[in-house]
Amino acid sequence: MLNYSMLYPRETVSRRVVSMDGMWKFCLDEKSAGENEKWQEGIPGKEMIPVPASFQDFYTEKDIREYAGDFWYEKDMFVPGEWSGKQVLLRFGAATHRAVVFVNGTKVAEHEGGFLPFCADVTEVVRYNAYNKVVVKVNNELTVTNIPCGQTVTLPTGKKMCKPYFDFFNYSGLQRSVWLTALPKESVFDIETVNELCGSDAKVSYTVKTTGDHPVTVELLDEEGQKVASCEGKEGVLEVKNARLWKVRDAYLYQMVVRIMDEDEILDEYTQEIGIRTVEVKGTSILLNGEPVYLRGFGKHEDSDIVGRGFNIGVMKRDFELMKWIGANSFRTSHYPYSEEIYQMADREGFLIIDEVPAVGLFESLMNFMEASTGKATAFFEKETTPVLLQAHLRAVEEMITRDKNHPSVVAWSLLNEPETTSDAAVPYFKEVFDRARELDPQKRPRTFALVMNSTPDKCKCYNFSDIIALNRYFGWYVSGGYDISTAEVLFRKEMDAWKALNLNKPFIFTEYGADTLGSEHKLPSVMWSQEYQAEYLKMNNEVFDSYDFIKGEQIWNFADFQTTEGIMRVNGNKKGVFTRQRQPKDIAYKLKERWESLPLGYKN
Repeated sequence: MLNYSMLYPRETVSRRVVSMDGMWKFCLDEKSAGENEKWQEGIPGKEMIPVPASFQDFYTEKDIREYAGDFWYEKDMFVPGEWSGKQVLLRFGAATHRAVVFVNGTKVAEHEGGFLPFCADVTEVVRYNAYNKVVVKVNNELTVTNIPCGQTVTLPTGKKMCKPYFDFFNYSGLQRSVWLTALPKESVFDIETVNELCGSDAKVSYTVKTTGDHPVTVELLDEEGQKVASCEGKEGVLEVKNARLWKVRDAYLYQMVVRIMDEDEILDEYTQEIGIRTVEVKGTSILLNGEPVYLRGFGKHEDSDIVGRGFNIGVMKRDFELMKWIGANSFRTSHYPYSEEIYQMADREGFLIIDEVPAVGLFESLMNFMEASTGKATAFFEKETTPVLLQAHLRAVEEMITRDKNHPSVVAWSLLNEPETTSDAAVPYFKEVFDRARELDPQKRPRTFALVMNSTPDKCKCYNFSDIIALNRYFGWYVSGGYDISTAEVLFRKEMDAWKALNLNKPFIFTEYGADTLGSEHKLPSVMWSQEYQAEYLKMNNEVFDSYDFIKGEQIWNFADFQTTEGIMRVNGNKKGVFTRQRQPKDIAYKLKERWESLPLGYKN
């Protein structure tokens, strides 16, 4: 189990939070000599870099953009004297892909996995009422024993190069916020909630874990700050009369205030926003609060100019405004859990999230988008290293669900993207991952994974693990593109007929479909890459979606153009965006808006 809390840093009567965001010292370590040269006590040079951000796109040198290996950050932090006697923690929103943290030269934490938070307890290491030196060694090399998967090679020049088994750029660094926090010695460690609807009322069952034995009280406040329910004890049920439900694009959030009490004294207080809603799969329907929902939206990326995968609050705001404008109601966090602030925004705006663990690249291919429909087999789950990968995968699932389980916006877990599922060796691997996700989630949300085109109904050995069948399909782009699109539709329908014949009685959604399009390109008659072809591609796909009543969602790939590894199939990135990387609409955006605004929420139910 996790030995640090995943609760988001919040200031309360008992907690203090200081942002460490800003300019940090920065240094590449091409020879991996940093620790031998005592960089943990302070790194060389005067170079500065922003945090949070990816490091790659600030510089003009290609050797820096493509850098693979160790690199270091340093910042001085002041710890107030009045924090003496509290538990002092340093919290990293993410360090991609692995990190070792030092404070005043002492190692205080290490973590592998580049898209989830971790904490260092620095209570006994820091000097109070004084400045302390924080040094972080980060490494961004790709392996087959950590997710996302890939390889790192050494070029004839002696320089290392990352070769991802996935189709997005290997942005890395301290890409999310860093916080210095002070908690009371006895504190709230974890909160779990489960909702039950009882007519117009609701029951919110909760479990609170603390680091001590003092009693716990829980209050639920409405959006006006009025108390609507309360309970005592680390476990209990909050009974809410005339509950306002959290609905799609109509969010209502309650404040859950948890206190540890010593008679009349508050030892610790933590406030968690919750939405009262239920989610389940029944037959071919996805139900929110017992009502059917048809998903419309996007696969996305945390990707923008200059800061790469670094969290950017302005880009986040723009993205949500565009999703509201176009009539979307959902997105998948392809292909990793996003910054926590994005889930908080989705909670407030009423968007549904399929939350995806960074299990991408579990199919050995440097051009997986080209080989996804060839039937290629790579025996990925038969490697000697697979047990090590599985443990990393299970850790990431635990961290993701522990972090995100209380968000009303999170309605499903995606546990892999486009893995190789055609060999028997995949089956026990999948079973462990899916069983662990069910065990960890108190709300028992639906679980899924995105099926690559090789994973056809006659070849895939793992689709039965999914509560929702999620398909990534590119008929009309990677298969039978251009004038051959009529053949693509025939092939597409043939596959969907084969799925239908299995009579799985489960909802199907499309988690990827799309066509690369240059915003500048127009051509009559159409050719691939033109805006006109993207419209024809969309029309064909929509006609297929509308033909099968078990298809309950469409999340187009991708929300916006994004950066990838360079290559002959990529023109400065993946251009399947409905919006450009600068968040301006391509022609297709207007056609999607027209379609999505015309579809009822319970379409095909």
